[in-house]
Amino acid sequence: MDIETLSEPPAAILFDRDGTLITDVPYNGDPALVHPMPTARTVLARLRRLGIRTGVVSNQSGIARGRVTWQQVRRVNVRVEEMLGPFDVWQICPHVPEDGCNCRKPRPEMILTAAAKLGLPPEQVAVIGDIGADIAAASAAGSRSVMVPTRRTLAQERAGAPQLATDLSRAVDLLLRSEEPRREAA
Repeated sequence: MDIETLSEPPAAILFDRDGTLITDVPYNGDPALVHPMPTARTVLARLRRLGIRTGVVSNQSGIARGRVTWQQVRRVNVRVEEMLGPFDVWQICPHVPEDGCNCRKPRPEMILTAAAKLGLPPEQVAVIGDIGADIAAASAAGSRSVMVPTRRTLAQERAGAPQLATDLSRAVDLLLRSEEPRREAA
C-alpha cells in the first residue's frame, strides 16, 4: 500500500463487535446484555452523516462451541443495530481456531468479503478493533486499522498495532485525518 492510499479517508469502516462496539460479554446470546461502548453511538452517527459506510466483522466461536446458537447471535446483532443504527454489512465467523477456516480473524476473509459486498477495494476500508487478531486481519486484507485497547488487550498486541487510540471517537479521528498514520498514546 502506498502513502497516497494511506492519506485518503476510508470509504468504509468495519468494527469488531465485542469489546469495540459493545461491552464484551463472553458468548453473549442475550440481547439484554448488549451495552454500547462509550462514544459508539456518536461515532457511528458521525460516520453515517459523512457518508462513510459501516460494517461489523466478528469472530463468534461460541456457535461452534455450542455456547450460543446462530439465532441467539442474530438476536444480539439485531439489538446492536437497534441501539447503534443499521450497518451496511455484517460478517460473522462461527468457527473455532482449530477449524482452520479463512474467515476467522486474524485471517482476512471477513474483511475481504465485507469490502466486496460494499463494492470497495480493501485499501478503501479500515478496521477498528480491540485485539491483535483484528489488526492482523486488516493488515492481511490490505486495509488500515486502529486498535482501541481494552483490559484484555495484550501488551504485545498494543506494541504491534500501527495505530492506537484511547476510544472509538479518537480512532475515527485518526482514520479521517488526511495525513500519515500515527500512534496515539493509549
